[in-house]
Amino acid sequence: MDVDNKVSILLVDDQPSRLLTYESVLGGLGLNLVTARSGLEALEKLMRHEFAVVLLDVSMPDMDGFEAARLIHEHPRFEKTPIIFVTGVHVSELDRLTGYKVGAVDYVSIPVVPEILRSKVAVLVELYLKRRELRELNRTLELANQRLAAANTTLQAEKTRELQELNRVLQRANTELEQANRTLQSEVAERARVEQALKEADRHKDEFLAMLAHELRNPLAPILNAVQLMRKKVVSDPQLNWSRDVIERQLGHLTRLVDDLLDVSRITRGKINLSREPVEIASLVARAVETVQPLIAERGHQLTLDVASEPIRVFGDPLRLTQALGNVLTNAAKYTEPQGRISLSAHRCGDVAEIRVRDTGIGIPASLLPKIFDMFTQLNHRTGRPQSGLGIGLALVRKLLEMHGGSVTAFSDGDGLGSEFLMTVPVMKNERAPAAAGSEPAAAPQIRRRILVADDNSDALESLAMLLELGGHEVFSAANGALALESAERHLPDVALLDIGMPKLDGYEVARRIRAQPWGRRITLVALTGWGQDADRRRSGEAGFDSHLVKPLDLDKLTQLLGKLPEGASGAGVVSAAAGAAGSAA
Repeated sequence: MDVDNKVSILLVDDQPSRLLTYESVLGGLGLNLVTARSGLEALEKLMRHEFAVVLLDVSMPDMDGFEAARLIHEHPRFEKTPIIFVTGVHVSELDRLTGYKVGAVDYVSIPVVPEILRSKVAVLVELYLKRRELRELNRTLELANQRLAAANTTLQAEKTRELQELNRVLQRANTELEQANRTLQSEVAERARVEQALKEADRHKDEFLAMLAHELRNPLAPILNAVQLMRKKVVSDPQLNWSRDVIERQLGHLTRLVDDLLDVSRITRGKINLSREPVEIASLVARAVETVQPLIAERGHQLTLDVASEPIRVFGDPLRLTQALGNVLTNAAKYTEPQGRISLSAHRCGDVAEIRVRDTGIGIPASLLPKIFDMFTQLNHRTGRPQSGLGIGLALVRKLLEMHGGSVTAFSDGDGLGSEFLMTVPVMKNERAPAAAGSEPAAAPQIRRRILVADDNSDALESLAMLLELGGHEVFSAANGALALESAERHLPDVALLDIGMPKLDGYEVARRIRAQPWGRRITLVALTGWGQDADRRRSGEAGFDSHLVKPLDLDKLTQLLGKLPEGASGAGVVSAAAGAAGSAA
């Protein structure tokens, strides 16, 4: 349409940069965008033009947005002109009520989300066009009525009835148009309400998953510590050893379920980040097999590997690729009867690495194959025996491989005929074969550290303290944040493992106060918590923590972290093998 027929939108803001932003966001809607830098200028332009929507800044010099809105709506011509307030500060409920009283229909916060602003303006423009169309139709109807009334005075008496009937038809049409307009407005309002409800439900879901993961990880931490303590003690009773192994296996299963819960949330929000590096396929296969080996051994499966002898390198996240391959292997083990066979082959095919996992399991029905990688899809065993899991493992596999530029495909000849999964990942281009590896360096001697452990969960606190003491470290315990701060000042530890959710002072506040002291700058602070999302890790870093470990604590990760620290000047020495053995036998 030409400029004269374009719908006009008035953009009012005293900051030119914001006006440019609004013009850029709304430029694709085909509207006539008119700008004003003050309330007075906006009133002047309103007197000269008709506007479908006014986008009005709340905070402006001379005349703020509320006063400008009041003056606009006091004029009879503009009393129905919709106003959207734009604000860069927190708006109280009282301010919102004031805005709505002076005629605002909505609020938009800065920074402006382009999609939201365009959607709100587009809806109001559509309503304006409907009203204008209805107004033109009413005007046409009024003219028609006038012509009919004039003709009615000149027509003969026998035509009077026909003219009256036509007039009634026109009145019904006008009523139907008004009803249609009210219905349209109701639909727009309902759509906005449903959209807001969906956003709120999604937010509550993410909060629930994070809270659930935190609450589950807290009891898992002392259980894992207790199992690791049991492993350091010599136990001759085979039933006790079997019971300890059962607890450890089921604990690993619970931990994976918690991680899968959080991965669901990350996938739906697109928050999975990759830490890419060159990695060999053979290494990924070895890691994945190691993670699923306990389940394979438990079910007595025969696992055969066929991995290419030449190195195949890909550029990817080794943790996430191992997770994807491990999920496929776990799926094969779960749905293959005891004593069944599983094979894994890994070879290069052109520009991609192909990894195939075959099993002699229950197979996949043809009707389920197209949906096997959808979220929450699960196979039902033909015998009716329930299968564990949440039905998200294969969905994670597809998402992770797609993020690496790869793919995954499932094949099966049907029930009871096994299944095959083909995974592909692009190989690195122009790669050079790695130099032959020499003998692995001898393990570095363990350094004796002074470690402060703070946790309000007494089981977690005592079990972790015992584990560290058995490792030859000097350990100081604190049951809350205040005691942790006091102990840190008194003992000046090399490392402080601080739980986040402690009473009196939480872990964040303890970290900030320690970092504020001259003696606290040399202490390595480690956050030990059930909260493990990206936002939680950022917050711990901002509070002064050097590392963020998620419960249940992986003792190997903690040992690696301690081993990377330089030896302190507090007189800590090297823990000898004899000392470590003595600690294990104590």
